[in-house]
Amino acid sequence: MITFDPLWDTLRKKNISTYKLVTQYELSRGTLDSLKHNRSITLNTLDQLCSMLDCDISDVIRYEKR
Repeated sequence: MITFDPLWDTLRKKNISTYKLVTQYELSRGTLDSLKHNRSITLNTLDQLCSMLDCDISDVIRYEKR
C-alpha cells in the first residue's frame, strides 16, 4: 500500500500548513483530499510536490507491505 505519511512529517519539518499548500503553492483541494486519504495521484503531481517542497520522493510517499 502506498501511504503519504512521510508528506505530513515533511510539511511539519518545513513549517508548511495544508492551507499554505493550497493558497501559496496552488495545490488543488481535490489533490489534497486524495493525499489525506492515501488515494492515487499522478506522477506529475508527485513531481510537483517534490519540486515545491524541495525534497526527495521518500519525503512524500512510502510503500508499506500489507
